[in-house]
Amino acid sequence: MSDQNAAVGAGGRLGVTPSQTVGPFLHIGLPWPDGPYVVPEGTAGAVWITGTVYDGAGQPVPDAVVETWQADPDGRFDHPDDPRGAAKPSIPGFRGFARCDTDADGRYRVLTVKPGPLPCPDGGTEAPHLDVTVLARGLLDRVVTRIYFPDEDAANAADPVMSAVPPDRRGTLVAEPDGDGGLRFDIRLQGDGETIFFEV
Repeated sequence: MSDQNAAVGAGGRLGVTPSQTVGPFLHIGLPWPDGPYVVPEGTAGAVWITGTVYDGAGQPVPDAVVETWQADPDGRFDHPDDPRGAAKPSIPGFRGFARCDTDADGRYRVLTVKPGPLPCPDGGTEAPHLDVTVLARGLLDRVVTRIYFPDEDAANAADPVMSAVPPDRRGTLVAEPDGDGGLRFDIRLQGDGETIFFEV
Protein backbone atom coordinates (compact mmCIF):
# COMPACT_ATOMS: atom_id res chain seq x y z
CA MET A 1 0.00 0.00 0.00
CA SER A 2 1.22 3.50 -0.78
CA ASP A 3 2.45 5.55 2.14
CA GLN A 4 0.25 8.41 0.96
CA ASN A 5 -3.04 8.69 2.79
CA ALA A 6 -6.10 8.45 0.57
CA ALA A 7 -9.49 10.01 1.08
CA VAL A 8 -12.77 9.17 -0.56
CA GLY A 9 -13.94 12.13 -2.60
CA ALA A 10 -17.24 12.96 -4.28
CA GLY A 11 -18.50 10.06 -6.38
CA GLY A 12 -16.59 7.50 -4.29
CA ARG A 13 -13.23 8.09 -6.00
CA LEU A 14 -10.05 8.04 -3.98
CA GLY A 15 -8.08 11.25 -3.81
CA VAL A 16 -4.90 12.35 -2.10
CA THR A 17 -5.23 13.61 1.45
CA PRO A 18 -3.96 17.20 1.71
CA SER A 19 -0.43 17.42 3.07
CA GLN A 20 0.06 18.64 6.62
CA THR A 21 2.96 19.97 8.61
CA VAL A 22 3.71 19.66 12.30
CA GLY A 23 1.88 22.24 14.39
CA PRO A 24 1.21 24.96 15.00
CA PHE A 25 0.95 23.60 18.54
CA LEU A 26 4.11 24.91 20.17
CA HIS A 27 2.36 27.70 22.06
CA ILE A 28 0.12 25.19 23.84
CA GLY A 29 2.53 23.30 26.05
CA LEU A 30 6.17 24.30 25.58
CA PRO A 31 6.56 27.91 26.78
CA TRP A 32 6.43 29.03 30.39
CA PRO A 33 6.44 32.59 31.84
CA ASP A 34 10.06 32.72 33.03
CA GLY A 35 11.37 30.66 30.12
CA PRO A 36 13.44 33.43 28.47
CA TYR A 37 15.48 34.08 31.64
CA VAL A 38 18.80 32.24 31.90
CA VAL A 39 19.51 34.67 34.74
CA PRO A 40 17.17 36.88 36.79
CA GLU A 41 16.63 40.46 35.70
CA GLY A 42 19.14 42.78 37.36
CA THR A 43 21.98 40.24 37.21
CA ALA A 44 25.34 41.98 36.74
CA GLY A 45 26.57 41.57 33.17
CA ALA A 46 23.24 40.28 31.88
CA VAL A 47 22.45 40.96 28.24
CA TRP A 48 19.31 40.54 26.14
CA ILE A 49 19.78 38.53 22.96
CA THR A 50 16.88 39.21 20.62
CA GLY A 51 16.11 38.25 17.06
CA THR A 52 13.58 37.09 14.52
CA VAL A 53 13.06 33.61 13.10
CA TYR A 54 12.51 33.73 9.32
CA ASP A 55 11.27 31.00 6.96
CA GLY A 56 12.65 30.23 3.50
CA ALA A 57 10.56 33.00 1.92
CA GLY A 58 11.97 35.58 4.32
CA GLN A 59 8.73 35.78 6.32
CA PRO A 60 8.73 35.84 10.14
CA VAL A 61 7.71 32.57 11.81
CA PRO A 62 5.13 33.42 14.51
CA ASP A 63 4.88 29.95 16.05
CA ALA A 64 8.47 28.86 16.65
CA VAL A 65 10.23 28.06 19.90
CA VAL A 66 13.89 29.00 20.48
CA GLU A 67 15.81 27.16 23.20
CA THR A 68 19.32 27.94 24.41
CA TRP A 69 21.73 25.97 26.57
CA GLN A 70 25.09 27.26 27.77
CA ALA A 71 27.92 27.11 30.25
CA ASP A 72 28.20 29.63 33.08
CA PRO A 73 30.74 32.50 32.94
CA ASP A 74 33.40 30.12 34.31
CA GLY A 75 32.83 27.71 31.42
CA ARG A 76 31.22 25.08 33.65
CA PHE A 77 27.95 23.14 33.67
CA ASP A 78 25.95 22.10 36.71
CA HIS A 79 25.29 18.79 35.01
CA PRO A 80 26.67 15.27 35.50
CA ASP A 81 27.56 14.98 31.80
CA ASP A 82 30.28 17.64 32.20
CA PRO A 83 33.44 15.46 32.08
CA ARG A 84 35.05 17.76 34.65
CA GLY A 85 32.16 17.12 37.03
CA ALA A 86 29.07 19.18 37.78
CA ALA A 87 29.84 22.65 39.19
CA LYS A 88 27.41 25.00 40.90
CA PRO A 89 27.30 28.36 39.07
CA SER A 90 28.79 31.40 40.74
CA ILE A 91 25.81 33.54 39.65
CA PRO A 92 22.68 33.23 41.82
CA GLY A 93 19.71 32.07 39.78
CA PHE A 94 21.77 31.03 36.74
CA ARG A 95 20.11 28.01 35.14
CA GLY A 96 21.94 27.70 31.82
CA PHE A 97 18.76 27.11 29.82
CA ALA A 98 16.11 29.32 28.23
CA ARG A 99 13.01 28.74 26.12
CA CYS A 100 11.16 31.51 24.30
CA ASP A 101 8.30 31.23 21.83
CA THR A 102 8.23 33.74 19.00
CA ASP A 103 5.59 36.46 18.94
CA ALA A 104 3.28 37.40 16.06
CA ASP A 105 6.25 39.07 14.31
CA GLY A 106 8.55 36.05 14.71
CA ARG A 107 10.60 37.70 17.48
CA TYR A 108 12.20 35.96 20.45
CA ARG A 109 14.34 37.17 23.35
CA VAL A 110 16.64 35.59 25.93
CA LEU A 111 18.24 37.26 28.98
CA THR A 112 21.62 35.72 29.68
CA VAL A 113 25.27 36.27 30.55
CA LYS A 114 28.26 35.46 28.37
CA PRO A 115 29.46 31.91 29.02
CA GLY A 116 33.12 31.11 29.53
CA PRO A 117 35.22 29.24 26.98
CA LEU A 118 35.06 25.44 26.99
CA PRO A 119 37.92 22.94 26.79
CA CYS A 120 37.92 20.53 23.84
CA PRO A 121 38.82 16.86 24.23
CA ASP A 122 41.89 17.36 22.01
CA GLY A 123 43.24 20.18 24.17
CA GLY A 124 41.84 23.10 22.17
CA THR A 125 39.27 25.63 23.34
CA GLU A 126 35.78 26.48 22.15
CA ALA A 127 34.90 30.17 22.09
CA PRO A 128 32.08 31.42 24.34
CA HIS A 129 28.80 30.46 22.70
CA LEU A 130 25.19 29.45 23.26
CA ASP A 131 23.82 26.24 21.80
CA VAL A 132 20.46 26.91 20.13
CA THR A 133 17.56 24.65 19.16
CA VAL A 134 14.67 25.86 16.99
CA LEU A 135 11.31 24.09 16.77
CA ALA A 136 8.70 25.35 14.31
CA ARG A 137 5.85 24.40 12.01
CA GLY A 138 7.01 22.49 8.99
CA LEU A 139 10.06 21.10 10.81
CA LEU A 140 9.76 17.39 11.47
CA ASP A 141 12.84 17.61 13.69
CA ARG A 142 14.57 20.41 15.53
CA VAL A 143 17.40 22.38 13.96
CA VAL A 144 20.51 23.19 15.99
CA THR A 145 22.89 26.12 15.71
CA ARG A 146 25.13 28.30 17.87
CA ILE A 147 25.36 31.95 18.85
CA TYR A 148 28.90 33.35 19.11
CA PHE A 149 29.77 36.76 20.53
CA PRO A 150 30.96 39.66 18.35
CA ASP A 151 33.65 40.83 20.81
CA GLU A 152 35.48 37.47 20.73
CA ASP A 153 37.24 37.70 17.35
CA ALA A 154 40.38 35.79 18.36
CA ALA A 155 38.48 33.08 20.23
CA ASN A 156 35.96 32.73 17.41
CA ALA A 157 38.76 32.37 14.84
CA ALA A 158 40.36 29.56 16.89
CA ASP A 159 37.09 27.78 17.68
CA PRO A 160 37.14 24.28 16.09
CA VAL A 161 33.43 24.30 15.25
CA MET A 162 33.53 27.76 13.71
CA SER A 163 36.68 26.78 11.80
CA ALA A 164 34.78 23.92 10.15
CA VAL A 165 32.23 26.36 8.69
CA PRO A 166 32.96 27.93 5.27
CA PRO A 167 34.40 31.42 5.87
CA ASP A 168 31.62 33.17 3.93
CA ARG A 169 28.98 31.54 6.17
CA ARG A 170 30.55 32.12 9.60
CA GLY A 171 28.77 35.44 10.00
CA THR A 172 25.46 33.59 10.32
CA LEU A 173 26.67 32.31 13.71
CA VAL A 174 27.80 35.62 15.23
CA ALA A 175 25.41 37.95 17.05
CA GLU A 176 25.55 41.69 16.36
CA PRO A 177 25.26 44.62 18.77
CA ASP A 178 21.71 45.96 18.68
CA GLY A 179 22.56 49.56 19.61
CA ASP A 180 20.76 49.32 22.97
CA GLY A 181 23.42 47.39 24.88
CA GLY A 182 22.06 44.01 23.80
CA LEU A 183 22.75 41.62 20.96
CA ARG A 184 20.74 40.65 17.90
CA PHE A 185 20.76 37.19 16.34
CA ASP A 186 18.29 36.49 13.54
CA ILE A 187 17.68 32.87 12.55
CA ARG A 188 16.99 32.12 8.89
CA LEU A 189 15.67 28.59 8.43
CA GLN A 190 16.24 28.53 4.65
CA GLY A 191 17.00 30.78 1.71
CA ASP A 192 19.36 33.72 1.36
CA GLY A 193 21.64 34.05 4.38
CA GLU A 194 20.45 30.72 5.82
CA THR A 195 21.82 30.18 9.31
CA ILE A 196 24.36 27.36 9.64
CA PHE A 197 22.76 24.35 11.33
CA PHE A 198 24.60 21.34 12.72
CA GLU A 199 23.87 17.62 12.72
CA VAL A 200 23.81 16.36 16.31
